[in-house]
Amino acid sequence: MHLPSAIESPEEQSLFFPLPEKSPRRRQANGVKNFVIDTNVLLHDSHSINRFENNHVFIPVEVLSELDRFKNEQTERGANARKVHRFLNQIFGQNARKVTRGVATAGGGSVRILINEVLGKNATSPAMRRFLKILPDQERMDHRILGTCLALQEQEELPTILVTKDLNMQLKAMAIGLTCEDYQNDKVAVKDAEGYEMRSIPVEAYELQRFGSSRSLDLETARIGSLEVNEYVLLAVDEHKLMPARHLGKGHFVRLNVPHTLQMPKGIELRPANPGQQCFLDALLDPEISLITCYGQAGTGKTLLAVAAGLSLIGQRIYNGMTVSRPVVAMGDTLGFLPGTLQEKMHPWLQSIYDAFEVLLPLNPPPTDGKPRNASDRKKHEHRPQPPHPGAGSHHPIVKPYEQLMERGLLEIEALCYIRGRSIPNRFFVLDEAQQLTPLEAKTVVTRMSKGSKLVMVGDPAQIDNPYVDSRSNGLVYARNRLRGQKITAHISLSKGERSALAEMGAKMM
Repeated sequence: MHLPSAIESPEEQSLFFPLPEKSPRRRQANGVKNFVIDTNVLLHDSHSINRFENNHVFIPVEVLSELDRFKNEQTERGANARKVHRFLNQIFGQNARKVTRGVATAGGGSVRILINEVLGKNATSPAMRRFLKILPDQERMDHRILGTCLALQEQEELPTILVTKDLNMQLKAMAIGLTCEDYQNDKVAVKDAEGYEMRSIPVEAYELQRFGSSRSLDLETARIGSLEVNEYVLLAVDEHKLMPARHLGKGHFVRLNVPHTLQMPKGIELRPANPGQQCFLDALLDPEISLITCYGQAGTGKTLLAVAAGLSLIGQRIYNGMTVSRPVVAMGDTLGFLPGTLQEKMHPWLQSIYDAFEVLLPLNPPPTDGKPRNASDRKKHEHRPQPPHPGAGSHHPIVKPYEQLMERGLLEIEALCYIRGRSIPNRFFVLDEAQQLTPLEAKTVVTRMSKGSKLVMVGDPAQIDNPYVDSRSNGLVYARNRLRGQKITAHISLSKGERSALAEMGAKMM
């Protein structure tokens, strides 16, 4: 049973009532626990208070002070801090007794503010004296929260558990004898965040031949096991005879609908280099698939292929344009300190995107017939006058092809921290480094997509810089796990590096 996210009606208000007196020993026998929630958990998921069912949730008063520091931020973190403040004010209803005694929930648990009256006084218990000796600096909020949790553990007979996403705080908690856990509600299974190899389905040689000619194949469920809708597999006779396929459900497989080459408007031709990239391109070009999640290590081509597909599709006028974004860790906190316009601020964070455009839309694209230019053609192209740059003086800088697309409104580089409240229709949206998002931030992006838009989320769950997420709780794996198996979603894992032999070796062995 979960608490509601807000109280708006008498029926909802009836879920909360003064906490009845119960025997601690009786509740302990029922497996009930006391959970002390750290600030980073509330900033990570503003609804986390509602996730503890029949257990008792304690929020140290120091956590409220820390939340107060973030409430004015115009970021997802600031929005979460404000949501927590509003929720607590609603459930306590300006009743001072409820704040510290607790408000019970329909699930049998409670929510209350925890105040430690021991700190600042002469510690009497051996555990508290040991704590003050190990962590004497009680001006630090983390230490005060740990002391509050330790005091609760000594006062209550129920098991007391500190819930925090701060790894350093977890180590300190264990050092002073506290039980500590990470916030597990939005974590996915290990198998869903690790392992990028595509699944292989054994078939007979005649079945593979029939699949190649008829473009479809039906297999019994007992042979394929558990497969999701739009899951990509390899139908294999042996390691040398195999063919990528897409599972449409109920054992029905179809061949990929992938062109031999992908032509960029005024750019190069791109060919998928391996079966994984073929599967990714099949999903990118399918108009029926609205959300694609892609895992891949550095150099597997996930960003390049996503951008290439977007350029090709807007060249065919299937979409009105393409938006490319990449989360700035902490969702925009450092953008304001960089000089220049928004695009100039975003440029350092989006350099990998610009690199992809430089490859796909070079200033001197090769001829479409694949033959090298002769010296005369190259000389003519080099001396061809470039279009003037808007607002430039007498010396016109060279306008790159992707910059021309931006000037025409076909290509947009969007700061992700400003996406809240937007509605994005008929757009090809590429979100690079999506593993840096929190689950709530991923939900914000997904729910911004209007009719006719396609969202492509790419990243590597093993490369996390955001201190509030890890390989199993980030927005990329969360979106994949919650939306998997739907007819309008697909997931691809890329395992083979194509950047260079050195880059692939480094990704696997270093």
